[in-house]
Amino acid sequence: MVLLTLSVSIIPPQSGRIVFFVALYILSVAEGGQKPCVQTFAADQFDENTPEEIKVKSSFFNWWYLGVVFGATSATLGVVYLQDNIGWGLGFGILAGVLVVSLVSFLLGTKRYRKQMPPGSPFTMVVQVLVAAARKWHVNKALNSECVYYGDEGEALLQVEEVKLVLRLIPLWLSCLMFGVIEAQLHTFFTKQSSTTIRSISPHFQVPAASLQGLVGIAILIAVPIYDRFFVPIARKYTGHPSGITVLQRIGIGLALSILVMVVSALVEAKRLNIAKDYNLIDKPKAIVPMRVWWLLPQYLILGLANAFTTVGLQELFYDQMPEQMRSMGAAASMSVVGVGSFISNWIISVAELITSRKGDKWLGDNINRAHLDYFYWVLAVLSTLNLCVYVLIANAFVYKKVGREVKVKTDLSFANNHGGEI
Repeated sequence: MVLLTLSVSIIPPQSGRIVFFVALYILSVAEGGQKPCVQTFAADQFDENTPEEIKVKSSFFNWWYLGVVFGATSATLGVVYLQDNIGWGLGFGILAGVLVVSLVSFLLGTKRYRKQMPPGSPFTMVVQVLVAAARKWHVNKALNSECVYYGDEGEALLQVEEVKLVLRLIPLWLSCLMFGVIEAQLHTFFTKQSSTTIRSISPHFQVPAASLQGLVGIAILIAVPIYDRFFVPIARKYTGHPSGITVLQRIGIGLALSILVMVVSALVEAKRLNIAKDYNLIDKPKAIVPMRVWWLLPQYLILGLANAFTTVGLQELFYDQMPEQMRSMGAAASMSVVGVGSFISNWIISVAELITSRKGDKWLGDNINRAHLDYFYWVLAVLSTLNLCVYVLIANAFVYKKVGREVKVKTDLSFANNHGGEI
């Protein structure tokens, strides 16, 4: 952030451009290492052997995500406004200062943190298990979980079980990618839609189209506390589950809400196109359609509500159900849903443009008033519905990891290694 600040304030424009892009690459690398690890490290501060802390840890993911969204929303609304109206240097400078304060705050608690040392490379374990499975695929030997295994054999069995945990999560990860596709529309077509509407709040103030993404953050900031403080206790009374509902049910609700997002978006876009036709604005893509931007408010808010369910649910799922030494990878996997979903969205857009252009009626042309973005939204709604059906089938067949049993097995193995390899 310091380099970004200098690139737009002190450094000459020609050199500043180079420094600017170098700073962006450094920031990307830093986020790639920091985001998955810091969330996992924070969750590791809870003791999984204590029922009270397990219960609190479920709320941790809600409040962790709330903090992340609060920061992102503040940047979207406040910092963007300062950059547009005062200067980019001030905006980047404020962010750099906030990062310094955050780093100092983190370092102050160094001596009090619970630090879990990794037992080894998770990649090595996975490769060893897969190679062993390939070599012994023809061996017919049933493993009984009630049997007693000794020394290295017991440790190898535990490694196999941990790899199976990872493999079981892959279908769930794949079935959640469609949510990333829906999320990608927020940063692309939602913004393009809003840019053609009336966004003025007063004669002297107009809401930037990109800043409307902050509405998603506001919805999350409202939904997460309500979910944690009201929904969970009420649901707990009926289900008996510590978290009110299971994490897979939570993700499923978010996926269902993402379908509703696309349905509402399609209806609103159809309304916008009809107004554009009524005012003969079809061939004027830069013209402002006489339609208030608040018509788009429902799709932003519902998407925020969907994030409160699915995104937090994915974070909790990939933390709890991954082997201990692979939890940072689990956090990265949950975050990658949005990134991979964005690539899939680009592919779907390319296919839609290829098919519709053959008929001379492009759905996603440069002229949004002549295009049929509403049709594209309906396609995403149908694909999301089919995806939800697949997700339900996968979720019903999913077997949760029993944390207590895993801890007991590891304890037994440790005891065996210290007493001549016998359990």
